[in-house]
Amino acid sequence: MKSLDVEAVQAFVLVAELKSFTRAAQALDTTQSSVSLRIKRLEEGLGRRLVERTPRQVRLSVDGVAFLEPARALIAAHRSAIGAFGRTRCRFVIGISHHIAGAQLPFLLRRVSDAHPDVLVELRIAASRDVLDAFDEGKLDAAIVLQHDNRRLDGETLFTESFGWVAARDFEHDPAQPMRLATQPEPCSVRRMAIDALDEAGIAWTEVFLGGGVATIGAAVSAGVAVAALGLRVAPADVVDVGRRFGLPPLPARDVVLYTAETDAQARRLFRSVAEAIGSTVSGSSAIEA
Repeated sequence: MKSLDVEAVQAFVLVAELKSFTRAAQALDTTQSSVSLRIKRLEEGLGRRLVERTPRQVRLSVDGVAFLEPARALIAAHRSAIGAFGRTRCRFVIGISHHIAGAQLPFLLRRVSDAHPDVLVELRIAASRDVLDAFDEGKLDAAIVLQHDNRRLDGETLFTESFGWVAARDFEHDPAQPMRLATQPEPCSVRRMAIDALDEAGIAWTEVFLGGGVATIGAAVSAGVAVAALGLRVAPADVVDVGRRFGLPPLPARDVVLYTAETDAQARRLFRSVAEAIGSTVSGSSAIEA
C-alpha cells in the first residue's frame, strides 16, 4: 500500500486551486522550487502525471482532476486528526472591499476555511473607504482595499486591478442622451473615479441605478439597465467592456493593498491565504471588449 506525503498533497491542492506554483509557494511560505519538487515526488509515487505545465498557465491533467477531491479530503482529515485534542480557536476580523471580493467570495470562503479550520474568521465586506476607516479605528485585524490616494502608504501591494466600462451585450446608447450609469451612492471612490473621467472627457452622464454593492450593480448591468465602472476581474461573466464602442475614457488601474498590524505567525498565514485566494482570480478579466 502506497503512503502519501501530506505536505506534497497540500502543495498539489494549492497549485490546483491557485493555478500558480508561485502563489502556492507564497501560501505555504516556501519557494517555488520546493513546491515543484513536492509535486514531482507525489507524481512519481503515484505513477501519474497530475499537473500540466505550460509557459502561460498551470492546469490539471485528467488524473489530476480525478485526484483533486480525494486530495482535499485527505488534507481535511489530516487537519481534523491534528486538532482532535481541542486547540483553542483564534478569531480574526478581516475587512475586504466589495469591489475586490466580487463574485469570487464563495471560492475565497472555501479556500480560507479549508486552509484554516481552527480559525474563526469574520469577514466584513464594505466600500474601501469604510473598510480602511474601520481598520484605523482598531475594529479590524486586517483590511484589503483599493488604493485610491496617498492617505496611507504602509500597506502591502497584492496586485493591480484593471477597471472598465461594462454593460450587457445588447445595451444600446443614444449619443444624443447622457450615458446611463449604475453606481454606488456617495462616498464611493470608484464612483468618483468614473464620473471624474467622464467629466474630464466632456461626456454627459446620468445615474439611473444606485446599488448597495458590486453584486447589485452587476445585476443592473446584466439586466441592460445601465453601464457601470467595475473591476474587470469581478464583473459579471455575461457582460462586455463597451468603453471603446461608446468612446468612453479609459479608467485608471488601482492597486489592491493589504493593511495589518498583526505580527502573530498564525494571523499572517491567514491573511496571506485570503490574499492568495483573491489574487488567484487575476488570471483574466471576465468582461471582454465589445
